[in-house]
Amino acid sequence: MAKYINADCRLCRREGAKLFLKGERCTSKKCAMERRPVTPGIHGNSRKKPSEYAIQLREKQKVKRAYGLLEKQFRGYYKEASRMKGKTGEVMLSLLERRLDNVVYRLGLGASRAQARQIVNHAHVLVNGKCVNIPSYQVKAGDVVSVKETSAKSPLFATVKDARVIVPKWLEFDSSKLSGKILNLPAREDIDLTIAEHLIIELYSK
Repeated sequence: MAKYINADCRLCRREGAKLFLKGERCTSKKCAMERRPVTPGIHGNSRKKPSEYAIQLREKQKVKRAYGLLEKQFRGYYKEASRMKGKTGEVMLSLLERRLDNVVYRLGLGASRAQARQIVNHAHVLVNGKCVNIPSYQVKAGDVVSVKETSAKSPLFATVKDARVIVPKWLEFDSSKLSGKILNLPAREDIDLTIAEHLIIELYSK
């Protein structure tokens, strides 16, 4: 399986936006976008005007990299969204937000989506009391996502109980129990990333 092994901060610089791939580092002065907000490489300061295709491609790459997906996976979400009711772009973003690894990240159980994905893969997470180790699992309204009792004693989650986590309004989190509930399916206004989803739809519709 393909895997990106270079510096995550290069991805943020390439897309010209904070993708929050490195947890706390992204909100500190060490963030690469704060220190050097230009495209990596010798052509980083190029003033060449991007084409329409380039703008659409960069928007797609930005969202794909923010959620840590490969092209085949990402296109799959577009195809699934196109078959569902509603605006394709908004439905696609909702499907991405409903991924279990993203929910674990949004609840503050993982410092980044990459760490949240690892937490899910290592079977630390329960959904409605049952162990789920599939990061792409789609949560539903009313689902309860919690940390396995034996895993809750791990140092990995020790700081979470004392931390003040700000979760989206479609989620509810009890830090003392390391448990969260899906109150509603995420709406477009609940997604804090700056995304022009219509550009992605235009790209895939060609």
